[in-house]
Amino acid sequence: MSRTTPRVHNTDMSDRSSLEEPAPDGQAAPDPMESDAALSRRAQLLATEHWGLLAARSTAQSEVLTRITIFLTLVSAGLVTIGLLGQASGFGDWFGSAALAILAFLALIGFMTQVRVMNVSEEDLMYVVAMNRIRGAYVDIDPQVADVFLASPYDDEAGMKRTYSFLRPRGVSILLGSSVMLLIVVNACVVGLLAGSAVVAAGGRFDVAIGGGVFAGLLFAAGFMTFGGIGFRWAWNHHVPRRSTPPAPPPSLR
Repeated sequence: MSRTTPRVHNTDMSDRSSLEEPAPDGQAAPDPMESDAALSRRAQLLATEHWGLLAARSTAQSEVLTRITIFLTLVSAGLVTIGLLGQASGFGDWFGSAALAILAFLALIGFMTQVRVMNVSEEDLMYVVAMNRIRGAYVDIDPQVADVFLASPYDDEAGMKRTYSFLRPRGVSILLGSSVMLLIVVNACVVGLLAGSAVVAAGGRFDVAIGGGVFAGLLFAAGFMTFGGIGFRWAWNHHVPRRSTPPAPPPSLR
């Protein structure tokens, strides 16, 4: 009597291979031999890091907004104090020295606040790039989610710009309306007042004081704008992205 040995088919492997789909261009396909538990553990680790970056970004933004509020309050109080001291002294005697001391204090605090705001801007850029990289790792785990993300999964400069502005390219309005530009304008005015007051206190003519104040304010603004631009370009020239934004397809003639 002969026994027939049943033939066992490896249905798991065949079903698994039939369900695999090629990953889009520029994306790493998940390892088909990796277990669901390993993928789940990786997703949890990435999510933990993602939430940590979000918390750090929120803390930095809150801290710098508080610094800006304190500085603007000091500027307002300082100018009011100068006006009251002028009325009390008849704008003579010790008024010039007191006004210079107050303006010098405001210029110093403004300089420190300006540096901090520009540092936080760079930190915010750092957090956005890091979260783009994590978003790209999510796409590696499940390529199907790539079409769902409005923010970019690419950690290069083009990906950063897309994450900062989903619906349209970033324009000059982003710079003009930024907190950095607001502080540059306020600080330039304070520095200009300080320079003009110093000229008057030294016995200079009023027109020379106005010209010196305008020149000092413009020099301060140009210096910090140049400093910010150099820092921005230096950061991108030394950054090595893990994945780069693919080139846009050529426009169709049809």
